[in-house]
Amino acid sequence: MRTLTNERRQAIIDAAADLFQEMGYERTSMNEVAKRVGGSKATLYNYFASKEALFEMVVRTYSTHFLNAAASELSSYHDGVMTFEQNLTRFGERMMEVLLTDNQALRIYRCVLAEAGKSNIGELFRAAGPQESIAKLAELMSLAMHKGELAQGDSTIRALQFTALLKAEVDSRLLEREPVPWSVAQVKNIVARGVQLFLYGAVAQVATQA
Repeated sequence: MRTLTNERRQAIIDAAADLFQEMGYERTSMNEVAKRVGGSKATLYNYFASKEALFEMVVRTYSTHFLNAAASELSSYHDGVMTFEQNLTRFGERMMEVLLTDNQALRIYRCVLAEAGKSNIGELFRAAGPQESIAKLAELMSLAMHKGELAQGDSTIRALQFTALLKAEVDSRLLEREPVPWSVAQVKNIVARGVQLFLYGAVAQVATQA
């Protein structure tokens, strides 16, 4: 039996990513991936047990690792190292790092949106990162509520609302053919505005007089 290699595994992931974007998830077969990368379908199955498993790895590699990295750092609030606002800002900046890279992640996301109503691609995408990350962010929201730093409410809804605010300014990029990567300063400003709106709302703050 041939030895499995990281280089070969990455080549398969790269080929599958291209095919999912070119042909769509439903029309892409493991046979097509084997043809693209070179080699037999049997060899391909030594690396990935199914097309679903391969797609999940494509998503984790190109799209959701930014979100997963952001969620992995939320423990600093539990430890008292960072404030709630600082944690939200750090989470947002890590999550939005996808805007600083090439457009592969956005293309994968477009593929998901285009076929979400035709297959189980949406469920596969959520399972590859967003679902777990939202759960961890919801834990942060629950702790902030317990500490009195956030109004009581459904913690999962709060997590979804916060991530929606972060994405509000960039959703239009999905309509661009070749979006230009944003600068670090632009991403920081987007996140800062999202955090401020989430914590303090859009109502004008009236200074109180002593």
